[in-house]
Amino acid sequence: MSIDIATAAKVAKLARIKVENHDLPALAEEFNAILGFIEQLEEVDVEGVEPMVSVTPMPLPRREDVVTDGNQPQKVLSNAPDAREGFFSVPKVVE
Repeated sequence: MSIDIATAAKVAKLARIKVENHDLPALAEEFNAILGFIEQLEEVDVEGVEPMVSVTPMPLPRREDVVTDGNQPQKVLSNAPDAREGFFSVPKVVE
């Protein structure tokens, strides 16, 4: 797969990133380099390799699952700039 300048412009628009027209060829090349690296990774045989979180096997630290002092809606909502009917009230952001 190859990314052309038009596709790079579309990706930039979807990501809401302002990219000048003279920078689009470099952006397209960067996308192509990333896709090339992904294609290289797809060639690696990982059959039988278990997923890991670290290069050295170690157990993850766990915390005790305990109930905290919740159930205090009035105390939590006291910091809200606008609270209505027991909820945070926020301005509409999607038309």
